[in-house]
Amino acid sequence: MTDPQTAKEEAPKSSEPEVDSQQLWKLLVELGPLLVFFFVNSRAGIFWGTGVLIVATAISIIASRVMFGKLAIMPLVSAFFVIIFGGMTLWLADEQFIKLKPTIVNLIFASVLLGGLVAGHSLLRHLFGDVFKLTEEGWRQLTLRWGLFFVLLAVLNEVVWRNFSTDTWVSFKVFGIMPLTMIFGIAQMGLLKTYEQKQD
Repeated sequence: MTDPQTAKEEAPKSSEPEVDSQQLWKLLVELGPLLVFFFVNSRAGIFWGTGVLIVATAISIIASRVMFGKLAIMPLVSAFFVIIFGGMTLWLADEQFIKLKPTIVNLIFASVLLGGLVAGHSLLRHLFGDVFKLTEEGWRQLTLRWGLFFVLLAVLNEVVWRNFSTDTWVSFKVFGIMPLTMIFGIAQMGLLKTYEQKQD
């Protein structure tokens, strides 16, 4: 018979790699379309890059559903606008539409979060309430910070695509926005600890 104490100690060790692996796959699925977009744009231009981005985004959504059993709201909304604005870019042969997409999406996220706060609701609580246990003030602060961060991303996107070349904008979209988002998310760990709701 297996010693219960031994089994208890071994169980977490076997589960940790699985969790890390799942997070890694999620990151790869989300980054995949952007990396393909960057590569094809550098070889064939923005219109070929946009077409491939649409296909790769659709594939990533299907892969997420199959691999993880559910779809996160934000990647799903972003994918919807990639298809809409990417389609308009190809249909009208105007790259401005795909460049506007990050601005529109980030402003939508910001409006939803900040508008929810004005109405007295911390909407991030409904999305991540099962992951983080925060006080009401914690959720308010976290929602406010992310709302303002999305406004910042929208402004940065406007500055880059209106003042720099298309290749520079693509590089910023792929290697700028994602790292900034990850750094900002990590920077919120202090807030999460400060406003962690103590369990009885």
